[in-house]
Amino acid sequence: MPNIEQTVEHLFRHEWGKLVSVLTKVFGVHNLQMAEDVVQDTLLHALSNWKINGLPDNPTAWLFTAARNKAIDTLRKQKRSEQYAKQLTPLLQSGYSLVPAMNELVTTKSIDDDRLQMMFVCCHPSLSTEAQVTLILKTLCGFSVSEIAKAYVSSYDAVEKRLYRARQTFKENNIAFELPPPNQLEERLDSVLLAIYLLFNEGYNSTNHEELIRRDVMQEALRLCELICRSPAVPHENAHALMALMCFTASRNDARMDAQGNILLLKQQDRKKWNRALIENGIYHLEQSAAGEQMSKYHIEAGIAYEHAIARDYAHTNWNHILNCYNLLYNYYPSPVIALNRAIIIAELKGAAEAIKAIEAITDIDSVKKYYLLPATLGELHWQLKDYDKAKQYFKEASELTQSVIEKKLLEQKMKQAAP
Repeated sequence: MPNIEQTVEHLFRHEWGKLVSVLTKVFGVHNLQMAEDVVQDTLLHALSNWKINGLPDNPTAWLFTAARNKAIDTLRKQKRSEQYAKQLTPLLQSGYSLVPAMNELVTTKSIDDDRLQMMFVCCHPSLSTEAQVTLILKTLCGFSVSEIAKAYVSSYDAVEKRLYRARQTFKENNIAFELPPPNQLEERLDSVLLAIYLLFNEGYNSTNHEELIRRDVMQEALRLCELICRSPAVPHENAHALMALMCFTASRNDARMDAQGNILLLKQQDRKKWNRALIENGIYHLEQSAAGEQMSKYHIEAGIAYEHAIARDYAHTNWNHILNCYNLLYNYYPSPVIALNRAIIIAELKGAAEAIKAIEAITDIDSVKKYYLLPATLGELHWQLKDYDKAKQYFKEASELTQSVIEKKLLEQKMKQAAP
């Protein structure tokens, strides 16, 4: 029999956002916590029930039915003390119409529209950008508070407080469950896409999981972005660019680990294992992203990923074009992390010594001192220069900064290589 815990974890990630969206439509945005509590109870009930009775034939349908029943119980207990979604309150407070209304509302029939509306509700302008992205990750993507804290390099308590304040803002501003007017869509889309980008990155290089690659998390990010790309109500160009970036990046998944579970860096990967269908899909979305006049960071990063995807091998990568992309990216979106990635490309073109100079010249380098990739990169560059003592020191520092067991394993291997 399939492992129940693993199945529930997968369904939690896959169905959480759908269930929260449809219940928020019912309860109203000001009762978001109530919707999340009902979904949480539903998942716990599923885990308990399925351990005893085994998996149902259709777990998703079972969850929707269980969530609907729990929501009906909640509404009955609350009686007339709560105001729910404004247009639905009379139906939900009537004993005659409650069950038929809930049977109609809590289904998968309009789930795409519900999730799309929920994405933009989470990115209401009354919230800070950090709060918007945090809500997307928690409410639609099923991220735990711990995972969000790691993605933000923040504390658990800080994220909890941010979520609490966001929910309070919904109550105070009486936010409706609907898409914003056309003149506000584009502004809110930026935050929605950033949340999807962070979600994908967590799946691609997991910070709080035994596995480096979390395919279910990556797939959820792709699904959310595809939902935006399909919607006629939302501007598409930046979403298509992000979709292209994610497709190109995800195409390498099967080549990123060896049979023993060790990380294989880009130079070591067997490109025959790269997913050609995802690369073709990425090219399609990259072409679609060029339809407008905008150029976002996703366009530039997708251009970088495209160069890797089309190179027949590592030696034939167009490093000059990639460096030009990084120059453009840094010009429009300057950050120490982009500058560090740019230095890695400089090493390919001009050697390790020039790359180290580029890193030493990075403005605000102190702000990424606790980012493991900084000492990991310096370790690699000093190893190339045969300065093995410094290389080993940097690899050790990087190992202490990362939470990933698999990354630690790679860095330990590099420390052994740097040993005299």
